[in-house]
Amino acid sequence: MNHTLILGFRNFFIPKRIAVIPKSLRTGALICGNPRGMGCQGLSSTSKLGISSIVQPEETTAKGKIAENLSANTNPDTFERMTVQELKTKLRSMGVPTKGSKRDLICALKKFFAVEVDEDSQEVAEDEKSTKVNQVQDEKSFKRKAKRLSVEDHAEDVITFSVDKGIKRRTKQTPADPNITVDTSGHTQVSSTTSKVKSNTKKELSLNTNKVSGKNPTCMGRGLASEIVSEDIEISSKVDISEHQAEPWTVLAHKKPKKEWIPYNPRTMRPPPLGSDVKHVKLMSWNVNGLRALLKLESFSALELAQREDFDVLCLQETKLQEKDVEAIKQRLLEGYENSFWTCSVSKLGYSGTAIISRIPPLSVRYGLGISDHDSEGRLVTTEFDSFYLISGYVPNSGDGLRRLSYRITEWDRSLSNYVKELEKSKPVILTGDLNCAHEEIDIYNPAGNKRSAGFTIEERKSFEDNFLNKGFVDTFRKHHPNVVGYTYWGFRHGGRKTNKGWRLDYFLVSESIADNVHDSYILPDVKGSDHCPIGLVLKL
Repeated sequence: MNHTLILGFRNFFIPKRIAVIPKSLRTGALICGNPRGMGCQGLSSTSKLGISSIVQPEETTAKGKIAENLSANTNPDTFERMTVQELKTKLRSMGVPTKGSKRDLICALKKFFAVEVDEDSQEVAEDEKSTKVNQVQDEKSFKRKAKRLSVEDHAEDVITFSVDKGIKRRTKQTPADPNITVDTSGHTQVSSTTSKVKSNTKKELSLNTNKVSGKNPTCMGRGLASEIVSEDIEISSKVDISEHQAEPWTVLAHKKPKKEWIPYNPRTMRPPPLGSDVKHVKLMSWNVNGLRALLKLESFSALELAQREDFDVLCLQETKLQEKDVEAIKQRLLEGYENSFWTCSVSKLGYSGTAIISRIPPLSVRYGLGISDHDSEGRLVTTEFDSFYLISGYVPNSGDGLRRLSYRITEWDRSLSNYVKELEKSKPVILTGDLNCAHEEIDIYNPAGNKRSAGFTIEERKSFEDNFLNKGFVDTFRKHHPNVVGYTYWGFRHGGRKTNKGWRLDYFLVSESIADNVHDSYILPDVKGSDHCPIGLVLKL
């Protein structure tokens, strides 16, 4: 979109194709140096920044008389040496408002005397011509240096772009600068796979519609346009991550990031889809944190997710269903996904629960580990397919005060490990779901502050390694993205999703024998509706 840059005012842009100038901007409304009417006289809607059309006829005689008496004081250099009080006295004698800074007062004097003392019709014509030339040059400079700045093209709207210079911003970048765009909804978008930003800085970048602020461009020097544009772009490149940005996961959010770490961006890091001639299966997993509540959300559409991802099998955790709810949920399944298998907690109603929904009929189905002490909470469903076993698992959380930590690491993890290794004797195994462990420091935003938090204790991380990774199971996301910071869980309590302060708790672990067949292991951080987001796996068969 084309824009006209008004010379001499920083961060002030007006859409070029404004067909109708709003009443607030017509004669006498646009004020130099003060938006409420202090400083120079207003611009006429037909003046095109010309000067002669601004002066009202009844003012001409008075100006002529004053000019005769004060001709010795019409030199601009004289104005600069005058005090604020002298400037105000002179302006009052001419009937010009006297509010504003010294620069505003000087601007008003220069404007007043320019008409009768210094200008004739030829100079006005030259001034208009020069102004148009400068505007064309400024427009070209703006196009080159601010391609990504988007301003809504509306006949009655004037949009101002402002940055509070009183707020200090510090942005760390490794190694490339982020590309920052601003849309007319007021959202900042920061795209970079290598930038590190302090995420606790409050937003100060705003777009305000139908509001004009700043200084009258005709009262400022003409040679400043290029410097202003360059300065604007430099400022915008330093703007910190906003809590309301559209894609917060694309900015590296970590308390102590290493130099080689980069943020996860599924739009740029996922490989091209496999062709129809390559036999493969697409699996997805999602901790929905209450399936009935999720299905009630107007913003969520299971159909859209299925159409977008075209998955073959969907694994769910923390459905929080009771057995009496299952049949009703089955009636709402998407067409083509008639095979579904559910397990619910019977020891605590409305708690835990897992499921597998598939359009591929499985060869067999198992529920739980086969150990009564572990199976009352509905934490495991296993389906057998031609080439592999698929397990949807919801590993117990160690809880507040780590009250279940001992049970988790000495009983559950060991029993699950033995179970999957037994299955692996007949065919490869894929274990997916919320495994409730951020394995490494790269998998959690604040590792130092969570060393005794459930999911990141030394005991849990060691158990994860000993019972799964050291027994031949591969963390597929980390294998494909060794230095990528990508999270799958953000707590509701602190609004961590807005600033990408999260944990990676959801996994696809696969038997080492099929790890090289994994085409894609990915995260979908844009899918909301739960405190977790879905993850996916594409496996070549």
